Amino acid sequence: MQSAYSSESARRYLVTGAGSGIGRAIAAGLAESGATVIAVGRRRAPLADLAAQHPTVVPMPADVTDPATPSRLAAAVRSDPGRLDGLVNCAGLARFAALPDAGLDQLDAMYAVNLRAPVALTQALLTPLRRATGCVLNVSSIGGVLAMPGRALYGATKAALNSLTRSLAHELAPQIRVNALVPGAVDTPMYDDLGLDDPQTEELRAGLLSSTPMGRFGTPEEVARWADLILDPDRSGWMTGALLTVDGGRSS
Repeated sequence: MQSAYSSESARRYLVTGAGSGIGRAIAAGLAESGATVIAVGRRRAPLADLAAQHPTVVPMPADVTDPATPSRLAAAVRSDPGRLDGLVNCAGLARFAALPDAGLDQLDAMYAVNLRAPVALTQALLTPLRRATGCVLNVSSIGGVLAMPGRALYGATKAALNSLTRSLAHELAPQIRVNALVPGAVDTPMYDDLGLDDPQTEELRAGLLSSTPMGRFGTPEEVARWADLILDPDRSGWMTGALLTVDGGRSS
C-alpha cells in the first residue's frame, strides 16, 4: 500500500482488532508506510506473527472490554515520544439473531466491544492525540446505516458508533479529527465467528453477495487503503465527522 507517510515522520498509531481482518490490514499498511503501530488484540499468536512481518509493529495483547485496558494502553503510549497520531477502533463483535431469539447478553457483549471500548479508549488517549493533532478512526458497518432484519441489535451498536463519531468530531475539533469507515460485506473471519452452522453461514454470505452491486465481497486491504488516507493529515486534514462508506455499492 502506497502512502504519503515517510519513515522520517515517525508517526505512531494504535490499532485495536489488529489480529485479523480489517484491523490487521490497517496495522500492516501503516507499518509498511514506516509508522510505529501498537497492535492490540485478544490473541497473542496473530499479533506476534504480524510483528514478525513488520518490525515497526509493537504487539500488545489485550481485551478491549477489560476495564484496566484503557489505562494500560495509555501508559504504553505515554512512553517516548508521548504522542499518538491516530487511534483506530477496529475491534468488533457481531451476533446475529432475530429479536425473539436474541439474548440481552448478546447485546451487552456487542455494546461492550462496539461502543463502550471506543469511548473508553478515546477518553484515555485524548492527551497524546491532542499532542499530535491526531485522528480517531472508528470502524463501523453498513449495519449501522441500513435496516437489516435479524441483525438489529448489532446494527444498533454500530449506529451508535456512527453517532458518536459525528458528535465527537464537533467536540474534539480542531485538535483531534474523528471519522468512521463504514464497510459493507468484507471477506473476514467474522462470519466464522458467528456460531452459525455451515448452511446458515452460506445462506448469510449468499444474501450479502446478492445485495452487493459489485458482485463480490470486499477485501480487508481495500478497506485499509481508505483508512490510510483518512489517517494522513497531509491528505485528509480537513476531514472530520465523515462516515466513509466502502461497500461495493450496497447502500446506494
